Formats: sequence, C-alpha cells, structure tokens
Amino acid sequence: MTEEMKCLCEDVTDEIKCSCESDNVGIFPCADASNVGQISNMVAVKLAKKGVGTMMCTVGIGGHSPGIIKSAEGCDCIIAIDGCPLKCTKATLEHAGIPISKHIVLTELGIKKDHNLDILPSQVEKALAKVADCL
Repeated sequence: MTEEMKCLCEDVTDEIKCSCESDNVGIFPCADASNVGQISNMVAVKLAKKGVGTMMCTVGIGGHSPGIIKSAEGCDCIIAIDGCPLKCTKATLEHAGIPISKHIVLTELGIKKDHNLDILPSQVEKALAKVADCL
C-alpha cells in the first residue's frame, strides 16, 4: 500500500489509505447481481489499482479454494466491502475464519440497492469517496 494516494473523484482531494497502515491489505468485494454488488466490485478494483491493497476473490473463499484462503490468512488487514444488508462478503469471510479489519456496507452509506446493472462511472466515484472516508 502506498502511503499517499489521491482519490479518483474529481471533487474529492483526500488521500485514500486504510487506517490499518499495513502494506499487506486484502480487499474482498461483493459481486452481487444488483447495482450495489457491482459497485462494490468496481470500488475494490479502483482501490487495488491505487495501491490500497490487493483485490481478492470472495467466491474463492466461499468455494474453499486452499490457495485463496492461504493468501487471505497471510494478509495483515482485511477490508470487506458488502453491497447490501445481507452482508454476504462478511459472512463468507467469517465462515472461513478470516478476521475482518474493516467492514463497509454500501447501503449503509446511503447508496440505494436496485437491480439496474447499468452502472454509471459517477456512481462508482461517489461510492469510492464514501468508502475512502471509512478507511
């Protein structure tokens, strides 16, 4: 994780970094068949590209993939980004015994869940700014 990172949002100039201050951060997003699931995934991609951490496979944890579980266990800090109150990402990680350092639920940040999968870049940027505030 880089020490200083600029937010991708045009109107937000704050740095994005996890308060855990580790260089070994795993980012586990939701990828639900709803807008918030897809936004969660897109936010995780942007965080990974900016060096906040490494995007990891939540489904691989649920599928008991030994390599993915081992990688998650090797992280100093785990960020779980759920789309909605079902909190499937959190439940998946907990079921596998992976401790979560930061848990973020997009609907709790004021993003309304629907089933429109035509996600606008502005929706992702807005969510990214809100997630950055939680880190």
